[in-house]
Amino acid sequence: MPAHVSIPTRAIIYCRISRDREGAGLGVERQREDCEQLATQLGIEIVAVYDDNDLSAYSGKPRPGYRQLLEDLREGRADTVLAWHTDRLHRSPAELEEYIDVCEPRRVETRTVKAGNLDLTTATGRMIARQLGVQARYEVERMVERQKRKRDEMAKNGKHFGGRRPFGWEADGMTPVEFEVECIQEAARAVLAGASLRSIAAGWNARGITTSTGGDWEGPEVGGMLRRPRNAGIFVHRGEEVGAAQWPAALDEATWRSVLGVLTDPSRAVSPSNERKYLGSGIYLCGVCEDGTTMRSGTSNSRTPQGANRLWSVYRCRTSKHLSRRQALLDDHVQMVLLDRLARSDAADWLAQREEPVDVRGAQEDMRQARATLDELAAALGSGELDMRSYRVASEGARKRLEDAQGLLSRAVKVNPAAGLVGAEDIDAEWNGLGLSRQRAVIAHLMAVTVLPARRGRVPGGGYWDPDAVRIDWK
Repeated sequence: MPAHVSIPTRAIIYCRISRDREGAGLGVERQREDCEQLATQLGIEIVAVYDDNDLSAYSGKPRPGYRQLLEDLREGRADTVLAWHTDRLHRSPAELEEYIDVCEPRRVETRTVKAGNLDLTTATGRMIARQLGVQARYEVERMVERQKRKRDEMAKNGKHFGGRRPFGWEADGMTPVEFEVECIQEAARAVLAGASLRSIAAGWNARGITTSTGGDWEGPEVGGMLRRPRNAGIFVHRGEEVGAAQWPAALDEATWRSVLGVLTDPSRAVSPSNERKYLGSGIYLCGVCEDGTTMRSGTSNSRTPQGANRLWSVYRCRTSKHLSRRQALLDDHVQMVLLDRLARSDAADWLAQREEPVDVRGAQEDMRQARATLDELAAALGSGELDMRSYRVASEGARKRLEDAQGLLSRAVKVNPAAGLVGAEDIDAEWNGLGLSRQRAVIAHLMAVTVLPARRGRVPGGGYWDPDAVRIDWK
């Protein structure tokens, strides 16, 4: 027996599967069982088992189990690695060379269930390992090419790629789930009417509506779901909209683009720490400042007739202490004026006069023609009829036309946040049921509330509230 050959005594099992289609780690478990049988045949003690489930060696993503395996080998905790096949260990030349650098000086053996043994202490063994690595790499790259061709073909036909079940459709990605489609439509209307994503998520959770994986909703998840082009029946491939999909749309394109326009508006972005908690903060205007400065919420000390200190919630100018007003009294006044106006008999006609129609069909035709022009230019570039510089110049106008049409559609559908209040049997109850984000949207949509300096002392009638110190202009 050559002097460098040792009898293996301690082994580490490593298992990996690139895609766990069953979601239960069964592929990894089967590999482990086969490796344990091999260890029994060899009479080797298993000191550790590491696995990376649902992780590809080809993707380059970190593999925690594999990194721990190398660390253990460097520390001398084992003299043998057991794997189901060499391609479970590595599928890139760089990883293989690192593995050889770890194993060769430490006389670590590699034994596999399906591909035999690798003796990395000899030139011949290392050559065989590298040949196996090249073959594995070739197989992966060929598989990736087949998958890309398949996806390109599916993209041309507008078919679902697979993956996790999308909310609104069955696992095949094609068959609508009617209740979930209604939820998507409901959420779209709510967003266009000014509702916050957090309020939509909270409402769905309270009603027991779960995500496609059975979990609870969070505001960002609702936003991500509503931003999907698939909701409008638009197929996306390699990050680009490529055409109409074969599955039924949950929303018409104009509505979806309008929702997208609202959700991507930078002024809408809020964090949990600065989310509005009061009806008029950021909406009511300071009547002393002349630059449209808004009011913010705060607290104020005052003394009761009995001489005790009391804290009041107030609105005050955002930039100065020159103006403040009791929050509850101001909100009550604004709501009373608003609901009185919406209760009038001409409210429906008044709201209807505010809408500006958008040529949806014209915008969609512009988009179709712009995409067709871009496709023709791309084909000419691919065939060599155009060089890259000419393509860029020629495509600039079509891209601008496409962006303009998309921007127009993003403003095409507007849901008046006050529409549901008009004609309500109990307008006060309807208003109270809207939720804060919807109420704020109604006020911002219909009113400009300017807070003016109030008179000192009591006003006629004996109270301290001065309604004349609030100017309301209808937009």
